[in-house]
Amino acid sequence: MMDWSWISTTASSLLMVLLSAGGIYLVLLLLTRLQGLRSFSKMSSFDFAITVAVGSLIAATLLTEKPPLMQGVAGLAALYGIQYLVSRGRRLSRRVERLVDNRPLLVMDGARILHESLDTARLTEDDLKAKLRGAGVTHPNQVLAVVMETTGQLSVLKVQDEVDPWLLEGVRSSQRLQDRWRSEAALP
Repeated sequence: MMDWSWISTTASSLLMVLLSAGGIYLVLLLLTRLQGLRSFSKMSSFDFAITVAVGSLIAATLLTEKPPLMQGVAGLAALYGIQYLVSRGRRLSRRVERLVDNRPLLVMDGARILHESLDTARLTEDDLKAKLRGAGVTHPNQVLAVVMETTGQLSVLKVQDEVDPWLLEGVRSSQRLQDRWRSEAALP
């Protein structure tokens, strides 16, 4: 026999979900307006973790009795406060930035795949190929560099792109790319 309680609910429970949804939405809107668009950015792995935590907290507040709405609101405010303090600390202190953020990692130097970087990033060549295809690369010779960003995203720089070395500051293993550029520039 079917247990219909899995797909039904009471009017009281529905009303509480609707009230919680309205309340949590208003607080989320207010906190996002106060903090700015960064509150849902994925600029760093920390930002991504906060975004996941916010989603989890909202889901728990909406669909369960515990935490009650006011505890969910307090939790949201705490997460936004932590995110504000950490993002502020990252801007003011290189030490905080290094503590919180992963450093970007060069995974391709031109057409050459840096296998030690793939190992460090726990990427496979298939992951890399998929990103290259997604970036419109049809041959490895079109690649100037591929960088795994602090968020885990892969950025593909193409040969035809003019790249300022400033963009690669702080990228692990990028020195080899810059050395290659210097040696190519020195050739007659």
